[in-house]
Amino acid sequence: MSSLSTINRSTRWTFLLPLVAACATNPVTGKPELSLVSEQQEIQMGQQGAQQVAQEVGLIKDQALQNYVQSVGSAIATKSERPNLPWTFRAVDDPSPNAFALPGGYVFVTRGLLDLMNNEAELASVLGHEIGHVTARHSVHQMSQQQLAQLALGVGAILSPTVAQLGDVASQGLGLLFLKYSRDDESQADDLGFRYALNQGYDVRYMDDVFRSLQRIEESSKQSPLPTWLQTHPGEADRIQAIDKKLAQLQPNQLANARVNASQYLQRVNGLVYGADPRNGFFQGNTFYHPDLRFQITLPSGWQGQNLAQAVMAVSPQQDAMIQLTLAQGNSPENAARTFLSQQGIQAGQASQQTVNGVPAVASTFQAQTEQGVIQGLAAFFTYNGATYQVLAYAPAQRYSAYEAAFRQSLGSFAPVSDSRVLNVQPNKINIVTVQQPTSLAAFNQRTPSTIPLAELAIVNQIEDPNKPLPAGTPVKQVTGGRPE
Repeated sequence: MSSLSTINRSTRWTFLLPLVAACATNPVTGKPELSLVSEQQEIQMGQQGAQQVAQEVGLIKDQALQNYVQSVGSAIATKSERPNLPWTFRAVDDPSPNAFALPGGYVFVTRGLLDLMNNEAELASVLGHEIGHVTARHSVHQMSQQQLAQLALGVGAILSPTVAQLGDVASQGLGLLFLKYSRDDESQADDLGFRYALNQGYDVRYMDDVFRSLQRIEESSKQSPLPTWLQTHPGEADRIQAIDKKLAQLQPNQLANARVNASQYLQRVNGLVYGADPRNGFFQGNTFYHPDLRFQITLPSGWQGQNLAQAVMAVSPQQDAMIQLTLAQGNSPENAARTFLSQQGIQAGQASQQTVNGVPAVASTFQAQTEQGVIQGLAAFFTYNGATYQVLAYAPAQRYSAYEAAFRQSLGSFAPVSDSRVLNVQPNKINIVTVQQPTSLAAFNQRTPSTIPLAELAIVNQIEDPNKPLPAGTPVKQVTGGRPE
């Protein structure tokens, strides 16, 4: 919950839909293919999706790093089959290791993946893979196939003289991230990424090192709205084998002077936050703390909590109830309550002014009609430290009574934070250290311990055996600060 703001959930992409399926030429293969999306529409989708990624997930606030990622990516993309797209490359402030592409040339790599890589050649291969998805129009093909299926079922509103939606999965920005590519698409993106990086003079032998690292690390997306790399990019061993076969086909000495640029890369990630950033809020047990915004709230025991850029949410074990905290519209609890409760479709109960742990608040029960049926809930609005917060707790109307006590207890736990251990918490960060004499990673970690386990540190450094000696002058990633694991 790094920067709370109201989310516009009504973002939709609509397109004029011809009655006859359109054919287009694939820029990579040169073959005709079905396409219900023009290049202009593709770019528009990407633009809107990129705006939502920046708003709802958040970008790393390091302009030098952003410029670096852009320079590496654009150098590759402008030599691809689609050089004239508005290619944009950004680093996302998310701890899960991933990279993804939106239609039209908008490519993102997460902080979690940047932490995991060790040189520019690896970054180039990852960006090249995502560029391949765009140049081959994989997401456009997936959406066109889905829309064609809908049309065949009469769902696509083909008789509409105005517009038709391009499928539910593409109707909101983050939904584009969950499009599933086929194995053929992934293989083609691997091939293209390999070729793009090779043509730019990078040492493509490092491409499969990225896959090996991703296979080794145990990923968790609990604090992320994004799917992990292995959810969107299958990491089977045969993909590594395919890369190794390509390497074997290269001419002798073809990679003799290939670029690795390890020092340039490590210089950019030195000081980068590692793992979840507690300054953006963190869970300790079932209590959520936000040190920058200086508040806390306790959620029901056993519920699954998630901290997103725009909201804190918790879902019941049966997944039939939810508590959600966001910024509210209005500069006071009274105004915020009035704005929410006066919305069409909401039936408000009797609102009451209260003081909760010294914080002025307004609370009310409510009911609302949704596509899944009537929900019933409790809404509370708090103005604290210059901001107004909205906390909604709701369940299907027939289940509300079972959760009402837990709802009231959680909403009544909203409180200021005064614990200096919370207010002063700092994130783990990458620290690049050059070893001055031969040593192993295990010995290095014993002398200067990291705040993560040795096994995880070995993965971050792409070292198989932490007891194997490292030559003098080897740069090593150390993870320091923050909250020890």
